[in-house]
Amino acid sequence: METFLLQATIYLGAAVIAVPFAARLGLGSVLGYLAAGIVIGPLTGLVGTEAKDIQHFAEFGVVMMLFLIGLELEPRALWDMRGRLIGLGGLQIVLTTAIVTGAGMFLGYPIQTSLAIGLIMALSSTAIVLQTLSEKGLMQTGGGRSVFSVLLTQDIAVIPMLALLPLLAVAGNKLSIAPDGSLVRNLGEDSHAALSLVDGLPGWGVTLVTIGAVAAVVLTGVYLTRPVFRYIHHAKLREMYTALALLMVTAIAVLMGTVGLSPALGTFLAGVVLANSEFRHELESDLEPFKGLLLGLFFITVGAGINFALLAAQPVRVATYVIGIIVIKGAVLYALSFLFKMRGKDRWLFTLGLAQAGEFGFVLISFSDQQGVLPGSLSEMLLLVIALSMLVTPALFIGYDWLSRRMDDSEEHEHDEVDEQGAVIIAGIGRFGQMANRLIQSAGFSTVVIDNDLPAVQMMRKFGYRGFFGDPTRPDLLAAAGIDDARVMLVAIDDKDMATRLVAYARKVRPDLHIIARARDRVHTYELYAAGADDIVREMFDSSLRAGRYALENLGLTDFEAAEAETLFYHSDRDMVRDLAKLWKPGVPIADNPDYIARARQLNSDLETALAARAQNQETEEKERLLPRRPGDTSSGGNS
Repeated sequence: METFLLQATIYLGAAVIAVPFAARLGLGSVLGYLAAGIVIGPLTGLVGTEAKDIQHFAEFGVVMMLFLIGLELEPRALWDMRGRLIGLGGLQIVLTTAIVTGAGMFLGYPIQTSLAIGLIMALSSTAIVLQTLSEKGLMQTGGGRSVFSVLLTQDIAVIPMLALLPLLAVAGNKLSIAPDGSLVRNLGEDSHAALSLVDGLPGWGVTLVTIGAVAAVVLTGVYLTRPVFRYIHHAKLREMYTALALLMVTAIAVLMGTVGLSPALGTFLAGVVLANSEFRHELESDLEPFKGLLLGLFFITVGAGINFALLAAQPVRVATYVIGIIVIKGAVLYALSFLFKMRGKDRWLFTLGLAQAGEFGFVLISFSDQQGVLPGSLSEMLLLVIALSMLVTPALFIGYDWLSRRMDDSEEHEHDEVDEQGAVIIAGIGRFGQMANRLIQSAGFSTVVIDNDLPAVQMMRKFGYRGFFGDPTRPDLLAAAGIDDARVMLVAIDDKDMATRLVAYARKVRPDLHIIARARDRVHTYELYAAGADDIVREMFDSSLRAGRYALENLGLTDFEAAEAETLFYHSDRDMVRDLAKLWKPGVPIADNPDYIARARQLNSDLETALAARAQNQETEEKERLLPRRPGDTSSGGNS
């Protein structure tokens, strides 16, 4: 017991120290976990051979992750992905396997061994890549969806790979043919048989059992989940929901394992089945913490299991293999990105995100070693190559970040030639600019919309609104849009500095032009005011006032009283901004401006006093209105 607690303390302590440090450096949590494993394993020796046993337990985090991913996908969405799953994912596996197999034969390995290496290296790291995509918010990008499609295809492909690998044994074959024609594994003295429902069965029997297991998962998800959740609900114990969620995942994993299928694929299928269930969000919230911890533990064990002794003995050979795998996979992925018409950042995310080997490679190597497909020395080398390529993955994403910062997708498209002029020039067509444009056009006025966000302009055109792709700060585009004759300019650009520069330029060339500008915050308001904007709209100001008015109405104020309070606050705050703009100093943080702070405190106090006085007057008027009138009293009306 003490040993277990000591090991738990080491693993958790390493994670708590390394991961926040890596996150602060912008390296991501995955690299932090891997670094923690290297420190407590090869560098300090705090953990030893037990890391491999823990790794098998931690792989359950990958299973949970795929279950949660399945919950996010509807079956129709999965069907819609069939083109990318079969085309993009299938081509990646086939091409990578073929090239790596050829490289293995060139190095002198038998064709069976080379093919096994090719299959193993064709897989990428589902755990690291999806975790990193989620952290960086890249999952919903075009490149992110393509990466997910390939990873999903690879996870599905593990099943036929597991079926094929025993047939590739070249020496010390551990399979024999039973009298009935079925394959039987000959277990050594040190081996132990895992629970299996298909060992010794003929081919048709294995197929029937496998189909039955998959059908059981689907039917259970469709028909039994709802009554089981209702039964658990009557207990009114929060932990029972967590226990049920864990039970579902473990039971499916065990069932898939007994029929020779990938537990990860089985739980993913169950997640897809439950994607439309009303219990989806409950399952997600219950399993998310376990998934995160187990994935973190898995990454730590990967770092702890790196064989630095082998690396020290053959550094050039190991480095060549790691670089070779990344280059081969990267070349295949880059070629496929052209074939499937990916562009710019999506192409590099797809290429660099999947260039490493994956955690399922550890499973396939272990299985191949048991079946006599790979010699022991080669297995050690492949494990090291996979681990190091996974360790390099965060650096590949750092490379992608570096490229994306220097790559502007808009440079691949020429700016539109502006051939229209209107009464209003709108710079920026995001959520803010869209609504303003629709309102102005609905009132019968012409607008010219310019934005340097090509997807936004293309989306606008799909809905029948014309816009021009280009940099709205370019003088030639503004001149073509009719800035010399326009009556109003609306600046709705997301970039604060660009918006301020545009206002200053427009004011310079057209002193009489009425400029309306969107401000991010109060400081940006002051900057736009100094640049010459006539009307400044803080993007969250009006919506916040409306939310506050709704709150006042539900606190007992009448609609009129809440509207009056909103109007008073609106005008008072606008006057306050104008007053404080005189004390604002460019380049000096507001917190370091004592004159500004003192005046702001005074104005806030005046506003609170005015609001309290208004509320008191309304209360007095209400009481007077409710008092009974005396004969001859004309204070409330009539002729005096």
